[in-house]
Amino acid sequence: MCGIIGYLGPQNPVEVIFEGLKKLEYRGYDSAGIALIQNQNFEVRRSQGKLSELGRLLSKNPLYGGIGIGHTRWATHGRPSETNAHPHVAGRIALVHNGIIENYLDLKKQLLNDGCQFSSETDSEIVAHLINKYIKGRDLVKAVQMAQEKIRGSYALVILDSQDPDRIVAVRKECPLIVGIGDEEFFIASDLMAFLHHTNRVIYLDDGEMAVLEHPFPQVISLKKTKIKKEVQKITWSPVMAEKAGYKHFMQKEIFEQPQAIIDTFRGRVSPEKGEVLLPEIGLTSEELKDIDQIHIIACGTSWHAALVGKFLLEEYCRIPTTVDYASEYRYRNPIVNSRTLLLLISQSGETADTLAAFREGKKKKARILAICNVVGSSIAREADGVIYTHAGPEIGVASTKAFTTQLTALFLMTLYIGQTLKKISRKDRLAMIQELLRIPHDIEKVLEAEDRIQAIAQKYFQAQDFLFLGRGIHYPIALEGALKLKEISYIHAEGYPAGEMKHGPIALIDEKMPTVFLAPQNNIQEKVFSNMEEVRARGGIIIALTDEKKGGKAGLKANDLIQLPKAGWGLSPILYTVPLQLLAYHVAVLRGTDVDQPRNLAKSVVVE
Repeated sequence: MCGIIGYLGPQNPVEVIFEGLKKLEYRGYDSAGIALIQNQNFEVRRSQGKLSELGRLLSKNPLYGGIGIGHTRWATHGRPSETNAHPHVAGRIALVHNGIIENYLDLKKQLLNDGCQFSSETDSEIVAHLINKYIKGRDLVKAVQMAQEKIRGSYALVILDSQDPDRIVAVRKECPLIVGIGDEEFFIASDLMAFLHHTNRVIYLDDGEMAVLEHPFPQVISLKKTKIKKEVQKITWSPVMAEKAGYKHFMQKEIFEQPQAIIDTFRGRVSPEKGEVLLPEIGLTSEELKDIDQIHIIACGTSWHAALVGKFLLEEYCRIPTTVDYASEYRYRNPIVNSRTLLLLISQSGETADTLAAFREGKKKKARILAICNVVGSSIAREADGVIYTHAGPEIGVASTKAFTTQLTALFLMTLYIGQTLKKISRKDRLAMIQELLRIPHDIEKVLEAEDRIQAIAQKYFQAQDFLFLGRGIHYPIALEGALKLKEISYIHAEGYPAGEMKHGPIALIDEKMPTVFLAPQNNIQEKVFSNMEEVRARGGIIIALTDEKKGGKAGLKANDLIQLPKAGWGLSPILYTVPLQLLAYHVAVLRGTDVDQPRNLAKSVVVE
């Protein structure tokens, strides 16, 4: 969610950087700052709140200098405050950082032993001190490389040395960074939009690469510390296309943003070393959580499917009775609610009218209220006792994609947190589950690499009039979500069912024209899914199977078309199985020529009952 921009050139750096930060406002943030080098010292201005606050500060106390960096921060390590805002300064070093330093506590302990003093609660400041430690007798590039060998995590770092006022050094690992090449000026940013109004010539950094911005031309250095030649690409997008980052539709862009969106959801909330989940924003003390004897999850549409997954997670791991209700039905059934009920609301926008009405019904009956939401300051987020923000960023496409998978991620985190608090999940199991969570973004990247394969399947079946989606257990809600995505944007009639219920009605629809999509992960009920596949095959039906078995296993033998997925743990596999269904729906809709981003009759946020 954080935004980065750095500038080296003849223009007023304050104006360039501030303008670039404004272009990144859409990402969401709670503080901002700028640092410039002036006379071999740093001049820094930071403020909590919106950029307008930083703007007022700059008007009152102007900045001057020739090279600078800027940042918009969304709090992860440390609360929103001026002292936790970026840039961070340590001796000769100033830096801005997106990402999370996983081993920051160990590094901080070592640096404290070295006599370092810290002014913030952030993991980012640790890196500034580490580079400052190594820079003595060395240049900035060497010091950054040495520090990079010590840190673990995901990061985009942009760094200045007050004694070297003619270059900027930046490194990337799992967080985007783009170099902009202007007329005797250079930019570095986390998002193309930050400088596209200045130049359309760019260099995209890959993981592990370092950029050194200096005259006459930037250098790129690999992890092996060798200079590499990177292609300068020319962007020919219109402003709207730039917002889409070159994708044909917002929905496609948002599908491909999911690895980063999920990282943004769990960033700062897990400790892989300790096996702990950190959710202070949950708004409930450990004593209050121990007093909860039932959970009601309330949602609409796609969020309701996330809620169903949440029920599986909470009952399996935390052993708390959990019910799931459509928000539009909840307040009309006189639910049994009291002060020992946790009412969990899931809403992408935080403004859904039915969900708000259900919330107020629960509040009247003294329930504890917790929300999972993407929009900071929304009605639900403001009124709930606690809120877990998904940090998915703006979702423009009406059919929800990254908002859904980040809701699943938030539910997984919440389950771990409650299980940890109630001592229902052992530290050993939490360590394993957190490691699985950290692998999920990489596994999604592998699924996205199979887009051509999924597009080919869409090409075969896009003229079908009906689809059936079948799954069992925790994957049944994902079958529902796959059917919803397809019907929303392609207008094909699609239904999701528990696979065991197929023989109780849907089997009557099976024929040689109707594709049936099976979710068939390796688990203790996979053989039951295979039996359902045989029932479809016996009636001449078309089978599209999703599985994590090597070489497709039995699912591959039974299916007309196979989508191979990486293997994930039981509680996280719903996230993984969602992504190919999104791509299938997207490509079917494109082939049918529908309006993918704004399907007929639908709105992004339903604010009326």
